[in-house]
Amino acid sequence: MEKRATHIMAAQSITTDIYKLFPSPRNRHRTVFPYQVFVPYPYMLIDMESYDLKGKYGLFSACRLADMKMGQVATFEQPEDERKFKARFVPD
Repeated sequence: MEKRATHIMAAQSITTDIYKLFPSPRNRHRTVFPYQVFVPYPYMLIDMESYDLKGKYGLFSACRLADMKMGQVATFEQPEDERKFKARFVPD
């Protein structure tokens, strides 16, 4: 019987005072920026590039620690990008 090596990649999470976050593999930046929007849609595909954002941003799968609600958190470097996301985001 041949033995094969099994590689299990550990999910790197980030815990803040509000969320436990899991970075999207599509993120260019794995930074949690100061402007944040929680959306309670854990399985929705969010195409961050379609929002024409000016600054850096990140998208994370998230667990909101206060109530253990699952969803996603979009984080933004600039407040105008947070406003643009809130105005244009429409859940499926």
